[in-house]
Amino acid sequence: MCGIAGIIGTGAEESCLEKMLQKQQHRGPDFTGMWKEGMAALGHNRLSILDLSSNSNQPFESNCGNYRLIFNGEIYNYIELKEELSFYDFKTSSDTEVLLASYLKWGKDCLKQLNGMFSFAIWNRKEESLFAARDRFGVKPFYYHNSEEAFYFASEIKTLHEANIPKKPNEAVWASYLAYGSYGMPNETFWDQIAQLAGGHYLEYKNKTLAINKWYFFEAAIEKLQQNKLSFEEAKAHYKKLLLDSIFIRFRADVAVGFNISGGLDSSTLLAFVNQLEQGKNIEAYTFYTDDERYDELPWVEEMIGLTKNPLNKVLLSPDEKLVEKINAIIAVQDEPCGGVPTVAYSEIFKKARTQNTLVLLDGQGMDEQWAGYDYYTQNNNNTIQGVSKSPFRPNILEASFLKKAKKPKYPILFDDEVLNKQYRDLFYTKIPRALRFNDRISMAYSTELREPFLDYRLVEFAFAQPLEYKIKNGVQKYLLRELVAEYLSDSITYAPKRPLQTPQREWLGEELFTEIEKAVEHLKQSAIAGWFNFDELAKELKNYKEGDRDASFHIWQWWNTSFLNTKSN
Repeated sequence: MCGIAGIIGTGAEESCLEKMLQKQQHRGPDFTGMWKEGMAALGHNRLSILDLSSNSNQPFESNCGNYRLIFNGEIYNYIELKEELSFYDFKTSSDTEVLLASYLKWGKDCLKQLNGMFSFAIWNRKEESLFAARDRFGVKPFYYHNSEEAFYFASEIKTLHEANIPKKPNEAVWASYLAYGSYGMPNETFWDQIAQLAGGHYLEYKNKTLAINKWYFFEAAIEKLQQNKLSFEEAKAHYKKLLLDSIFIRFRADVAVGFNISGGLDSSTLLAFVNQLEQGKNIEAYTFYTDDERYDELPWVEEMIGLTKNPLNKVLLSPDEKLVEKINAIIAVQDEPCGGVPTVAYSEIFKKARTQNTLVLLDGQGMDEQWAGYDYYTQNNNNTIQGVSKSPFRPNILEASFLKKAKKPKYPILFDDEVLNKQYRDLFYTKIPRALRFNDRISMAYSTELREPFLDYRLVEFAFAQPLEYKIKNGVQKYLLRELVAEYLSDSITYAPKRPLQTPQREWLGEELFTEIEKAVEHLKQSAIAGWFNFDELAKELKNYKEGDRDASFHIWQWWNTSFLNTKSN
């Protein structure tokens, strides 16, 4: 896991690239590398996970000398791919070199061969062209700015601002976020003139011309899988086989590997299957709690750990004098609005793991989306937030002219089944893109790598393609998954309902943190974006919240994010 940055064009100066790399050094503190030739400058921040030697430092040069690669992520099936690349004289044992050799053999079709999380760029010296790509679900980030003079790209938005690209809000995205909770489309960001390469896409840049194409066609894979319907038992056996292999290849590392755990079914499944593998025995487990029995999942976590005997590291987040500082630090790390107090609590896990030199962590992200686990999958609505009984958005606090810039997001309808369309939306437009961005930033903030075995594309495709009755049966969601893990876990864990809330965010924002919300609103009033808001309406909503209208706290959290990111330097 690393950071990449590059400049193609008249701005390709080493001094600028050096500043960019310094800004994202937390992504890779082990080595910073730069290469410049003509109108191209490439840089890399390395977090050493595989082949810890300096031979694998980047930018990485091909044997022929024509190509330079900078790469962020992991190619989990690099060992298997290496066997198919006998033409290449390997100098390292890294997945970086395997990736470059794969490109030399298959060109852009190498993407279909890769099982991993990745964002990379390859410069062709002879053709003076750039090829860059992002993994299927967009686990690893790729941001860019394209102008007449140059093409800039990096792993984080703040890195591009360091290259003197103005920090100007993209008002349409901000308006849609505040009015509808949208975080933008897969190619958008909250900042003007900064875009992102969508997951499952690649780009080519040559002669000041940028071309972007889709390479991952999820819907075609689903159509093919649905043609071969398996019985319930066959499907369960096949999914188990895929799951074990997905976890197995994600243990490939030359540093310590641990995993994150909550009290839910997903991380319980991860725990159970990690311990099916020999290398998973007794690895470190991490969890957070807030010391509030209304929300903490610690009793279920300790019950599970009692079965497997993994060492458990418990991290407490409390509303003490340091909480505001922690929240602001995480918002700054994100560069864009993030997901609330649970994101802050989750970040404490990576901080703890780093102090123990556990540099790779696994988590259970992705199960709900592939097995239809959210409550709104069984309801006739368009919700994207679980556990609310009324709208969590407050468009009434926006000035009419600004509200007009908001666009209610519309997502593709690709399937005949409503549940499948909701799953697809969550995989590619809402839940997963947001969670992956939140998780990438907080893990990299502490120079640790996060791996998500449940987002192995083989698992996602297979589960998604299964009949609805395998996912939801007699009101029980994630049915096949529950049946699969029942032999390893107690009934209290296997059939426990999904808990939508993990922290007392609603209470903290209305009590211990309320003065910070008031400060945030005051900052908005004095800011350049004050014209976005109807402060009379905002004051009414704030008063209602203080007095107990707390079905949702999303709008309150929005105001803190919006104020901090638009009124303070980060």
